[in-house]
Amino acid sequence: MDTFFISHGSPTLSIDDSLPARHFLKSWQEKGYLHEKPKSILIVSAHWETSEPTVNVVTGFNDTIYDFYGFPKVMYQLKYPAPGAPALAKRTKELLTTSGFKRVKEDKARGLDHGAWVPLMLMYPEADIPVCQLSVQTEMDGSYHYNMGKALAPLREEGVLIIGSGSATHNLRALDRGATNDSPVVSWAEEFDTWLKESLLSGRYEDVNNYDKKAPSAKKAHPWPEHFYPLHVALGAAGDKAKAELIHHSWSLGALSYASYRFQTN
Repeated sequence: MDTFFISHGSPTLSIDDSLPARHFLKSWQEKGYLHEKPKSILIVSAHWETSEPTVNVVTGFNDTIYDFYGFPKVMYQLKYPAPGAPALAKRTKELLTTSGFKRVKEDKARGLDHGAWVPLMLMYPEADIPVCQLSVQTEMDGSYHYNMGKALAPLREEGVLIIGSGSATHNLRALDRGATNDSPVVSWAEEFDTWLKESLLSGRYEDVNNYDKKAPSAKKAHPWPEHFYPLHVALGAAGDKAKAELIHHSWSLGALSYASYRFQTN
């Protein structure tokens, strides 16, 4: 299995047909980014922050968490009842623990937040693939999350699709709420997004791990790191020799990049 980083952007991705990223994700299966249907999915969402790595252990069906406020009523009526993946949760915990992540926790009550269910609803609308979610640790750095991904690399050989779900740029205070999809992009967002693309495509993964020191406008593009760390996990899980491919690129609100990447493992 290749691994992927998906920029999920705004929660309105769930209903807004004007967003090119929505059409990209809806065509996921048609475009054949994977050669086979995953046995299960491990998704690392920016919207689950914990002090220690945590997996959700769901024995029935995942609840749909509406962790957003003030959006159209129809969005709160959407459901994504994908089966839980307790065996994958156990395996994930095992791999992390044996790789030095000594305190890995379980959450038996949490379902899927919108960083997980919104893209998955578009990619796999049948909701028939078991899903396990893994948290991020915002007090840690990119290298920590890259190493987390490296620990999880064996899952690729076990039919597990590993997805990091965040955003290539994510500064909500700097968004232009009146901008259209064709509006000009602010310079700092374009600079960071371009640096990320060039760094990934040229294999400068160590620079990406240290983006806060290497990238232009890093603090402006990511005032907080939670939407970027899922990329590091997906990149680490693909391995040092993985080849990055930009599989989607679009903008909204003048500064929100929907850049999404595949990390090919062979």
